[in-house]
Amino acid sequence: MLELLAKYSGKAEPGFKSRDIRWAVVLDSKAGFVGLVQLGQPDQKKNQGRTFTKCPDLSQPELVSGATARSHFLVETANVVALYKVTDTKTVEKHQYFIGMLTEAGKTIPQLAVIANFLKIEETIQRIQKAMAESKVKVGDKVTVQLDGEFPVEQDYWHDWWRNYRKSLKGEPDKKGNPALMWCYVSGKLVTPQKTHPKIEGLADVGGQPSGDVLIGFDKEAYCSYGLQQSTNAAVSEEAMSAYRAALNKLIKNHSQRLVSARVVHWFKEEVKLAEDPLGWLLEPPEQAELNAQHEAQKLLKSIWTGERPDLARNFYYALTLSGAGGRVMVRDWMEGQFEELVANVSQWFSDLEIVEIVQRDGSLPTRNPKFLVVLGTLVRVLKDLPAPTVAKMWRVAVRGEAIPYSFLAQTLSRRKMEIIQNKAISLAGMGLIKAYHVRKYRKEGNTTLAEMLKPKLTEDFPSPAYQCGRLMAVLAGLQRAALGDVGAGVVQRYYAAASTTPALVLGRLTRTSQFHLGKLEPGLAYWYESKIAGIWSRLQEAPPRTLSLEEQSLFALGYYQQLADRRVKKSQNTTKEEEKDND
Repeated sequence: MLELLAKYSGKAEPGFKSRDIRWAVVLDSKAGFVGLVQLGQPDQKKNQGRTFTKCPDLSQPELVSGATARSHFLVETANVVALYKVTDTKTVEKHQYFIGMLTEAGKTIPQLAVIANFLKIEETIQRIQKAMAESKVKVGDKVTVQLDGEFPVEQDYWHDWWRNYRKSLKGEPDKKGNPALMWCYVSGKLVTPQKTHPKIEGLADVGGQPSGDVLIGFDKEAYCSYGLQQSTNAAVSEEAMSAYRAALNKLIKNHSQRLVSARVVHWFKEEVKLAEDPLGWLLEPPEQAELNAQHEAQKLLKSIWTGERPDLARNFYYALTLSGAGGRVMVRDWMEGQFEELVANVSQWFSDLEIVEIVQRDGSLPTRNPKFLVVLGTLVRVLKDLPAPTVAKMWRVAVRGEAIPYSFLAQTLSRRKMEIIQNKAISLAGMGLIKAYHVRKYRKEGNTTLAEMLKPKLTEDFPSPAYQCGRLMAVLAGLQRAALGDVGAGVVQRYYAAASTTPALVLGRLTRTSQFHLGKLEPGLAYWYESKIAGIWSRLQEAPPRTLSLEEQSLFALGYYQQLADRRVKKSQNTTKEEEKDND
């Protein structure tokens, strides 16, 4: 994983880092302070500022190892750059260090000498502070300097000075001499390992710290082995450390998606267009809202198989699921594989989830290919209740084509049962997940016959007593509604819970009661219901099961849903045909 991250980043040089900078102090070499400019997109409510890809950067050990407080070079927070709202001496020391570095660099770089001289003038600092107050700058906002229309941080004339300056901070080796060389976990070369690693940013919304979280860290004695100290327990060179950090920060910022309590990050060995990204189809970003993901996956898969897209056939995907906890990056999952395999698995995911679109009483139709978050939402009342491990596992199920865990079936079944009993709209994605559970279970067991028989629409001859019992329940409920209309607490509200667990005790009695309801219907409709009930009983062959297991209860729910959907869809089609005749 670390090796692939390092390769993704290219050559990330130690001592440099990409930063988002929100404000620029504008200076003129003759007039001095001109004004304060907000960078990025000021009209946006959450303006992150402008990204500068190669800013100077000191690691945490470098920042704290001096006799006085140190600061970063060229880019710092508003309170450090201009003593904005400063109340402590430590920030004053950082400000002085900031000016000191500019002064030192100015000995060989004239532009930086100009900046240092202006920032040493108290009146200039006061004017900057006033401008910051008027613009409602936050003390923690990142600030840089613009001189004569040019951003020094964007130029490379200070790079060599900065490299030498960082070397000077390391000082002389200790009495024990240079640290022992170790094999690098990333490159496989003999290197001088770093004792501590920089923090990874962007996980604050999934349990991480706003200041960042450590991916590799051994700050407790219990984490260490063989007498090794700190991060020498996982030896990584400074160059490799900078590379994996740059890659992760970039991926989290630009190529990640939050899934409740975790973030999923993915990339490809070779670049893939957004429209051809299968993981994007799972998440369905706004640009693909109208895309039929299953159709696109099948089309792309066909182009790979026929040799039209050899570039994709040779490609590979890499995916991480991350969250934060206690200042550490939690790698919930790591996946890699061939692009072709990924497309096939995503296509299978949508195929397994596909289920008949039940026509609701308001005439609305649920979406066909549910977003991944919608599927997750079928497990709980509110999405925020989902723990990160559950999110990571469901993501793996979708990406790797694995079986759906039994616990997920229990969770979604519980919620679907409540929807049915309370006469609420039944979740399409939830019923699709129940179907997908059984299809994948049959497939894993090698029972391809049952896996192929369980289709999105009603399967009248599906050889499961539980499924047929669910169908019977739906027909009996429809019969009561046709005969008596809305009676409040009907058959479903009063008997579904018992019928779905102990059908033998309930369904026989309900069938006998149905004779009373049949007498209230017109002969043609009564005959239809009587034939439907008799047909289902004939498929049961024996008496209904005395009890149903959890898996059988889910098949009961699936049979109920598909029978209900079949009836409502046909009703809707008949109504449409009658309306067309009237219009003619």
